[in-house]
Amino acid sequence: MENIISTNDLTKKYKGFTAVNKVSLHIPKGTIYGFLGPNGAGKSTTMKMLLGLTNPTGGTFSVDGKTFPENRVDILKKVGSLIELPAYYSNLTGRENLDIIRRILGLPESTVDDVLELVGLSAFRNRLVKKYSLGMKQRLGLASALIGQPPILILDEPTNGLDPSGIHEIRNLVKSLPQMYDCTVLISSHMLSEIELIANDVGILNHGNMLFEGSMSELRQFAEQNGFVTDNLEEMFLSMVEQDNAARKQSPKI
Repeated sequence: MENIISTNDLTKKYKGFTAVNKVSLHIPKGTIYGFLGPNGAGKSTTMKMLLGLTNPTGGTFSVDGKTFPENRVDILKKVGSLIELPAYYSNLTGRENLDIIRRILGLPESTVDDVLELVGLSAFRNRLVKKYSLGMKQRLGLASALIGQPPILILDEPTNGLDPSGIHEIRNLVKSLPQMYDCTVLISSHMLSEIELIANDVGILNHGNMLFEGSMSELRQFAEQNGFVTDNLEEMFLSMVEQDNAARKQSPKI
């Protein structure tokens, strides 16, 4: 299957700290790719590099066959993103904020109401964003990523701040996106149990290093071969991370 996003030894260093260490991702077109790792593993930094928000200090990457940095603008035209907590005009309504994005992209007026309905914010379209809850702001961020129906979506923990019902709704929405919009989704999380329900493939990151990449079935095979518990995927994931942490303490230079 064709990879729509590929990285080769992608690296990001800050003075004496390596946030991302020679990470190679292979994200097939039309799939949902779960990017897993504990907080501080380097997931957000990797996503920011793919979006050109921070420059790599090593390695290369391409998006839909276009390499960075030569084709940075072309890459950004193909990607919708939700990274950390989006910034909005707090004294404007949710609808007015999205309308600014719509006009920049040259989209029909109807797209704003369509995407508000899609993320469950129709009833709050005319409420000022400064009165939105954290979960509502996350939904608005997802709406801004979806408004142009981009072929690639990069979503950094999009269920943050949502209650269980909201998590369920957004999870089902993300799961439906590849078929609905013929797009590819890269979604990060620190919970394997959440990613298991939606992703075709997973990449597991810890301290900036890739521990595993492959399908969910390949992940189970990998776990069995390495003596990890396989009847509970969340425990398996935590065991993998703990083993890597222990190995790093014994050999700090690894």
